[in-house]
Amino acid sequence: MVTTNKLKVYNDPIYGFIGTPSELIFDLIAHPYFQRLRRISQMGMSYLVYPGAHHTRFHHALGCMHLMTKAIQILRLKEIEISEEEESGLLCAILLHDMGHGPFSHALEGFIAEDIMHEEISLKFMQALNSEFSGALDLAIQIFQGSYHKPFMNQLVSSQLDMDRLDYLKRDSFYSGVTEGNINSERLISMLNVVDGHLLIEEKGIYAVEKFLMARRFMYWQVYLHKTSLVAEQLLVRIMKRARSLLTDGVPINCSKILRYFLESKANKGFSNEALAFFSKLDDIDVMSALKDWQGHDDFVLSTLSKMILNRNLLHIKMKNNPISDEKFQEKLQWAKEVHKLKEEDVHYFVFRGEIANKAYHDSYQTINVLKKNGKVTHLLKESDQLSLKALSKKVTKYYICYPR
Repeated sequence: MVTTNKLKVYNDPIYGFIGTPSELIFDLIAHPYFQRLRRISQMGMSYLVYPGAHHTRFHHALGCMHLMTKAIQILRLKEIEISEEEESGLLCAILLHDMGHGPFSHALEGFIAEDIMHEEISLKFMQALNSEFSGALDLAIQIFQGSYHKPFMNQLVSSQLDMDRLDYLKRDSFYSGVTEGNINSERLISMLNVVDGHLLIEEKGIYAVEKFLMARRFMYWQVYLHKTSLVAEQLLVRIMKRARSLLTDGVPINCSKILRYFLESKANKGFSNEALAFFSKLDDIDVMSALKDWQGHDDFVLSTLSKMILNRNLLHIKMKNNPISDEKFQEKLQWAKEVHKLKEEDVHYFVFRGEIANKAYHDSYQTINVLKKNGKVTHLLKESDQLSLKALSKKVTKYYICYPR
């Protein structure tokens, strides 16, 4: 009988060859839950701005796992005790950390399943897999939830200097072509250490962290919160709201059975096992095929908004440093109704306002601490001589208004 070699290698454009360190990892990657990530865009609608940004959560998850193996190697060299079981738990936790993302990642978060963020759904996936794999993910779940007795392990998965951020900044910079986001992830990992169970950076790595935080700021304003990506994702949300409203009113709408399940709000009363089963099959394809069908729908709002995304003929968007006044907003509403002949009940699909915020470094949540050469542990902001770094810990808010061209 021929046995299958489960130690496969993936060729990644960022890091080169990424291996599967165990049969458990191989089996998790091969599972339909994980394979679904091949059909979930990493950067939402950003491809409408950066044509190369078509990579997926599958790429990202493998990259995070690769960086975690490097972090484990570095910490072991520094005599930080990490057992084989803990290594497996760390690799599984980081591999599965983004399984809860829905179509186009953050674009429809909180809408497909109301008030349920992707981290909660990721945990439900991990718990379902743990049952299927006879408890093999017990430790991974503890690490993911932050309940394991070694805090630095959760910090490697989820913190302000975790493997998730180290991968997505480098990866998204590569695929978008925005070089300002490129970071030296290997340098940052080589500077990691652990004191009293908590993750920190060695003093000689301060400049690498400063570059990392600046890169994160650039990527948010230039890529993740780019005004064109923003208006496209807002349109996508409004398309789904319109579809849900029409279904509620009994108007026939064609879409996949999987997408219909969530449009009919069945998942919003609690994310049941049934909802998880449907969610595990929901991806970008369901949404895009629906938009292609809806562009010919009799409903003016649904068809027009769908065409806007499919043809990249989006609403105009203006960004301001100050809130959009009620007077200005009402003026745009009235203008849209008169010039574009929009009904009172429909105009808010085409004219809307909102705000976005960016805070590159949170100085009160899982702070980045520095291990000095004399063994003293201090806060990054105290040790950094960069005034710009202190400014990054302040929340910057911008305001936008969208309306027809």
